[in-house]
Amino acid sequence: MQKDPLFLVVAVVMMAVVGILLFGIGSFAKGGAFNKKYANKAMRWRIIAQFIAVLLILLFVLVRRS
Repeated sequence: MQKDPLFLVVAVVMMAVVGILLFGIGSFAKGGAFNKKYANKAMRWRIIAQFIAVLLILLFVLVRRS
């Protein structure tokens, strides 16, 4: 399964979600103007990345079932 290209894409996207989440937490912790400038953008990026990750996970499950 680890050699499956779709599995690797799913893993990369999930790691991207974690990276964006950590960026958002870091900007929240830093506060100030940086947080005001990037908080909403980071949230949007995370939501989009999570949506893509969920779609890819569903696609992976559907491909593996058939």
